[in-house]
Amino acid sequence: MKHFKIQEHYLLLNKWWETLDLTNYEKSFLNREIISFNQQLLRLKEKKLRIGAYGKSGVGKSSVLNSLLKKDIFKTDIINGSTKEIQSETWTLKDQTLNSLELLDSPGFDFCNIKFPDKVYSCINHSDLILFIVSGDLNRNELNEISSFIKDGKKIILILNKIDLFNKNELKEVIENIKFKLPKDLNIPIIINNENNLKNYIAKLINKYGEILLTLNSIQLADKLFLKIKEQRLKRRQKLAQSTIGKFSTLKASAVALNPFIFFDVAGSFAIDTALINELSTIYGLKLKGESTRKIFKNISINNLCLGITQVGVNTSLNLIKKLILLTAPFTNGLSLLPYGPIAIIQAAIAIYSTKILGKLAAKEIYVRSKASFIDPAILIQNMNFNDPEIFNYINIYFSNRNLNNNFISFLP
Repeated sequence: MKHFKIQEHYLLLNKWWETLDLTNYEKSFLNREIISFNQQLLRLKEKKLRIGAYGKSGVGKSSVLNSLLKKDIFKTDIINGSTKEIQSETWTLKDQTLNSLELLDSPGFDFCNIKFPDKVYSCINHSDLILFIVSGDLNRNELNEISSFIKDGKKIILILNKIDLFNKNELKEVIENIKFKLPKDLNIPIIINNENNLKNYIAKLINKYGEILLTLNSIQLADKLFLKIKEQRLKRRQKLAQSTIGKFSTLKASAVALNPFIFFDVAGSFAIDTALINELSTIYGLKLKGESTRKIFKNISINNLCLGITQVGVNTSLNLIKKLILLTAPFTNGLSLLPYGPIAIIQAAIAIYSTKILGKLAAKEIYVRSKASFIDPAILIQNMNFNDPEIFNYINIYFSNRNLNNNFISFLP
């Protein structure tokens, strides 16, 4: 663990950020996330770990932090809710690989008089390590907050404060109840705030995992920013792709309906479909050469073989009928031309439907291929080796929720 290359990961993340080409709209829309990431990137460069204290009002968050600092920095009071905004203080520990530690105190999450509760949660959630402080058995609200942090892949230490309120048997029962309610696969540590045991535990944890926790949190913030950029771009491209597919559907319908020759129908349709694929690849930022377009068209054709055979078969039959109508027109004084219009409309409808199906399949295929050209920060996490379940289990949960909540296929046309 001590040979963890924190500088190497900083350079990779910094390079990723510098290669991002954001529009002015994206910079404005994601301003808050961009600022948070850049602040974290600076902390990674400076090897500055953030530890956030969180819990409901009156559990003694400020007093716990003061006990770590060995001085009264954070305001405490007998009245619950003495902390009304995020406060920070540098904490010095000896024999650490990190350059500095920052402690964050926060208002109780159940405190009514908070101007921006989401901002408080977000600030603590962006911390590299969270001290979740309780003063007794866990209630439903506390469990919900812990669950939210876990889903975000946060490393949590649960601190049991105010133990003087319980006798020995009661304290043992409270700890057993808390263990029963916490996820069994994470082994969240429950530390009693008693003399120096809390400080010693945190010091040992940071010495072993501090650089990894700082790096992981930095990559996760980059990944969350990346996913939001991706979502915004796909939403905008979805509208443009739908418009483009509609335009090519109309063009193909007109060509097929008006043309009585089978060969030109097939050749024209193929040319239009190829042009559609090229247009969609431009929309989704994937530069395709002729061979790449043909490969995608081939994949789509295989996946959509039944539709293709049906379309060609129906159009061939209808074209033969149209040709027969045209040939017999002089002998019927034009009466045989009456079915020509309905047949052309049927062909046009088939062309529109098949083009829309092709467009959707092409958009999905192009999107899958274009993902390889994205620089995904999550790959940095996947390339890191975690043999220790202390870290590995948290990362697994983060990726499980990430993949579950970010199905971008729904943003395709």
